[in-house]
Amino acid sequence: MSSRAEQLEPAVEQARQRSEDALAQLATQQQVLARAEHQLGELQRYRLEYAAAADGAQSVTALLNRQQFVERIDQAIVQQQAELARQHRQLTQLREHWRRAHARESALSSVVAQHREEERRAADRHEQAELDERMQYRRLR
Repeated sequence: MSSRAEQLEPAVEQARQRSEDALAQLATQQQVLARAEHQLGELQRYRLEYAAAADGAQSVTALLNRQQFVERIDQAIVQQQAELARQHRQLTQLREHWRRAHARESALSSVVAQHREEERRAADRHEQAELDERMQYRRLR
Protein backbone atom coordinates (compact mmCIF):
# COMPACT_ATOMS: atom_id res chain seq x y z
CA MET A 1 0.00 0.00 0.00
CA SER A 2 1.44 3.37 -0.95
CA SER A 3 1.64 6.17 1.54
CA ARG A 4 -0.42 9.34 1.34
CA ALA A 5 2.72 11.31 0.47
CA GLU A 6 3.44 8.97 -2.45
CA GLN A 7 -0.15 9.28 -3.64
CA LEU A 8 0.17 13.07 -3.69
CA GLU A 9 3.51 13.15 -5.55
CA PRO A 10 1.92 13.22 -9.04
CA ALA A 11 -0.15 16.24 -8.02
CA VAL A 12 2.94 17.94 -6.63
CA GLU A 13 4.87 17.22 -9.82
CA GLN A 14 2.03 18.55 -11.94
CA ALA A 15 1.84 21.71 -9.82
CA ARG A 16 5.61 22.10 -10.07
CA GLN A 17 5.44 21.81 -13.87
CA ARG A 18 2.61 24.34 -14.05
CA SER A 19 4.59 26.75 -11.90
CA GLU A 20 7.69 26.33 -14.09
CA ASP A 21 5.61 26.83 -17.24
CA ALA A 22 4.03 29.97 -15.79
CA LEU A 23 7.48 31.27 -14.84
CA ALA A 24 8.75 30.67 -18.39
CA GLN A 25 5.75 32.53 -19.80
CA LEU A 26 6.43 35.38 -17.39
CA ALA A 27 10.08 35.60 -18.49
CA THR A 28 9.06 35.58 -22.15
CA GLN A 29 6.53 38.34 -21.54
CA GLN A 30 9.16 40.43 -19.76
CA GLN A 31 11.33 40.15 -22.86
CA VAL A 32 8.41 41.14 -25.12
CA LEU A 33 7.73 44.13 -22.88
CA ALA A 34 11.38 45.18 -22.94
CA ARG A 35 11.38 45.04 -26.75
CA ALA A 36 8.19 47.11 -26.91
CA GLU A 37 9.70 49.69 -24.55
CA HIS A 38 12.86 49.82 -26.67
CA GLN A 39 10.83 50.25 -29.85
CA LEU A 40 8.86 53.11 -28.30
CA GLY A 41 12.07 54.79 -27.24
CA GLU A 42 13.47 54.42 -30.75
CA LEU A 43 10.34 55.96 -32.29
CA GLN A 44 10.44 58.88 -29.86
CA ARG A 45 14.15 59.43 -30.49
CA TYR A 46 13.63 59.26 -34.26
CA ARG A 47 10.77 61.76 -34.06
CA LEU A 48 12.90 64.21 -32.10
CA GLU A 49 15.82 63.86 -34.49
CA TYR A 50 13.63 64.19 -37.57
CA ALA A 51 11.73 67.20 -36.24
CA ALA A 52 14.97 68.90 -35.20
CA ALA A 53 16.61 68.38 -38.61
CA ALA A 54 14.28 70.81 -40.40
CA ASP A 55 16.06 73.14 -42.80
CA GLY A 56 15.01 76.77 -42.77
CA ALA A 57 15.05 77.06 -46.59
CA GLN A 58 12.49 74.46 -47.66
CA SER A 59 9.67 74.60 -50.14
CA VAL A 60 6.09 74.51 -48.98
CA THR A 61 5.75 71.01 -50.41
CA ALA A 62 8.82 69.82 -48.51
CA LEU A 63 7.49 71.35 -45.28
CA LEU A 64 4.09 69.69 -45.78
CA ASN A 65 5.74 66.35 -46.51
CA ARG A 66 7.88 66.70 -43.42
CA GLN A 67 4.84 67.61 -41.33
CA GLN A 68 2.88 64.60 -42.66
CA PHE A 69 5.82 62.33 -41.95
CA VAL A 70 6.11 63.63 -38.39
CA GLU A 71 2.37 63.05 -37.96
CA ARG A 72 2.80 59.44 -39.13
CA ILE A 73 5.62 59.01 -36.62
CA ASP A 74 3.33 60.47 -33.94
CA GLN A 75 0.63 57.95 -34.90
CA ALA A 76 3.17 55.14 -34.68
CA ILE A 77 4.19 56.41 -31.23
CA VAL A 78 0.56 56.42 -30.07
CA GLN A 79 0.09 52.88 -31.41
CA GLN A 80 3.29 51.73 -29.72
CA GLN A 81 2.19 53.30 -26.44
CA ALA A 82 -1.09 51.36 -26.69
CA GLU A 83 0.89 48.18 -27.43
CA LEU A 84 3.13 48.87 -24.45
CA ALA A 85 0.09 49.29 -22.19
CA ARG A 86 -1.31 45.99 -23.54
CA GLN A 87 2.01 44.25 -22.86
CA HIS A 88 2.05 45.65 -19.30
CA ARG A 89 -1.45 44.24 -18.70
CA GLN A 90 -0.37 40.89 -20.12
CA LEU A 91 2.67 40.88 -17.83
CA THR A 92 0.46 41.62 -14.82
CA GLN A 93 -1.87 38.74 -15.73
CA LEU A 94 1.02 36.31 -16.22
CA ARG A 95 2.62 37.39 -12.96
CA GLU A 96 -0.64 36.68 -11.14
CA HIS A 97 -0.97 33.32 -12.92
CA TRP A 98 2.56 32.38 -11.83
CA ARG A 99 1.89 33.57 -8.28
CA ARG A 100 -1.18 31.32 -8.02
CA ALA A 101 0.63 28.35 -9.59
CA HIS A 102 3.60 28.81 -7.27
CA ALA A 103 1.33 29.10 -4.23
CA ARG A 104 -0.43 25.84 -5.19
CA GLU A 105 2.90 24.10 -5.67
CA SER A 106 4.10 25.33 -2.29
CA ALA A 107 0.89 24.26 -0.57
CA LEU A 108 0.99 20.77 -2.07
CA SER A 109 4.67 20.40 -1.24
CA SER A 110 3.94 21.43 2.32
CA VAL A 111 1.14 18.86 2.61
CA VAL A 112 3.44 16.13 1.29
CA ALA A 113 6.16 17.18 3.73
CA GLN A 114 3.64 17.01 6.60
CA HIS A 115 2.53 13.53 5.53
CA ARG A 116 6.14 12.37 5.28
CA GLU A 117 6.84 13.72 8.77
CA GLU A 118 3.74 11.98 10.16
CA GLU A 119 4.80 8.75 8.46
CA ARG A 120 8.31 9.07 9.90
CA ARG A 121 6.94 9.65 13.40
CA ALA A 122 4.59 6.68 13.04
CA ALA A 123 7.50 4.49 11.91
CA ASP A 124 9.56 5.74 14.88
CA ARG A 125 6.70 4.94 17.29
CA HIS A 126 6.27 1.51 15.73
CA GLU A 127 10.00 0.79 15.99
CA GLN A 128 10.05 1.98 19.59
CA ALA A 129 7.07 -0.22 20.44
CA GLU A 130 8.83 -3.24 18.91
CA LEU A 131 11.98 -2.50 20.90
CA ASP A 132 9.96 -2.12 24.09
CA GLU A 133 8.18 -5.40 23.39
CA ARG A 134 11.48 -7.22 22.77
CA MET A 135 12.97 -5.77 25.95
CA GLN A 136 9.96 -6.82 27.97
CA TYR A 137 10.06 -10.32 26.43
CA ARG A 138 13.74 -10.63 27.40
CA ARG A 139 12.98 -9.58 30.96
CA LEU A 140 10.29 -12.19 31.29
CA ARG A 141 12.64 -14.92 30.13
